[in-house]
Amino acid sequence: MHQMTEIPKPPILGILGGMGPLAGAFFLTRLTLLTTATCDQEHLHTIVWSDPTVPDRTDALLCQGPSPLPKLLQGARQLQTMGANAIVIPCNTAHLWYNDLTAAIPVPILHIVAAVVASLRSYGLLRGTIGIMGTSATLKFGLYQQFLEKAGYRCLLPTAEEMERYCMPSIRMAKANRLSESYYPAAEGATRLKRRGAIALILGCSELPLAIQAGPAQELGLPLVSSIDALAEAAIRWARYGEGE
Repeated sequence: MHQMTEIPKPPILGILGGMGPLAGAFFLTRLTLLTTATCDQEHLHTIVWSDPTVPDRTDALLCQGPSPLPKLLQGARQLQTMGANAIVIPCNTAHLWYNDLTAAIPVPILHIVAAVVASLRSYGLLRGTIGIMGTSATLKFGLYQQFLEKAGYRCLLPTAEEMERYCMPSIRMAKANRLSESYYPAAEGATRLKRRGAIALILGCSELPLAIQAGPAQELGLPLVSSIDALAEAAIRWARYGEGE
């Protein structure tokens, strides 16, 4: 009798989305577009859990709102039950609960900020002043700063006024599907960071790449590192080469 050869199962990527819904859908689009493939079968096998009822992450941290952790854990466990071998969360602020999630979930969760640092290096940006745009909570709690400073970068953040006038309004507009309106405040915030010495800009909220792509991003005149693209590229490396496990 001939022994049947077992066909290896492809890795399955779990996507914990819904924060916001458009950002999660955009992540899947970018994951597909960034994958080198010639046919359907060469793309990544994914499972999407999009839960827009997850409490607002910034409100939880800055306004004593309800914690998103129970819903994040529920979604991650659902993805694990459905067969995910690794999980990505296309929401930057949610990564402030990363340690709680990894302590409770046995499958690897790829870290969005580690992915952004890898992207900076792949662009040849090994040091220098990096501008960071993100939610008020992401920046206040140092999610990016702790990774970038350890990697040898200097972090440049928006002022309180710039956060209020440009960064947060752009994020809120993108969450409300007002993408054409969201470009100007994001672009103005980026321009101000460039004037103060940023050699590159991290779009450290999953809505900001949506906002920036709604207008002529090339006119900003500095490298833009999308946290969505960086996470998608990290997921592809994990699926292809086992990196990040």
